[in-house]
Amino acid sequence: MTDPLKVFAEITVGVPRPSMWQAAFAEAEEELRGANPAGVDDIDIARAAWDCLPDEEARDEALDELFSAWLKARQDGNANARREGGAR
Repeated sequence: MTDPLKVFAEITVGVPRPSMWQAAFAEAEEELRGANPAGVDDIDIARAAWDCLPDEEARDEALDELFSAWLKARQDGNANARREGGAR
């Protein structure tokens, strides 16, 4: 008999898996936007997602991910400014 977990792993190889932070953010966003269709502040979503992280290790990983995303956005902004003739 074929192991279903092995089959699943083979089928999903290469499929990006969200990080714990991404999953928590998506869940918080869905819940808050569903409860407040008029609108929700992204910061409120992020805070709710942060509060959903299960432990210190998950928060450390999320913080690393947030720092990396911020630094990448900053680098991209600097590169765009240089291309447009400005400086940052």
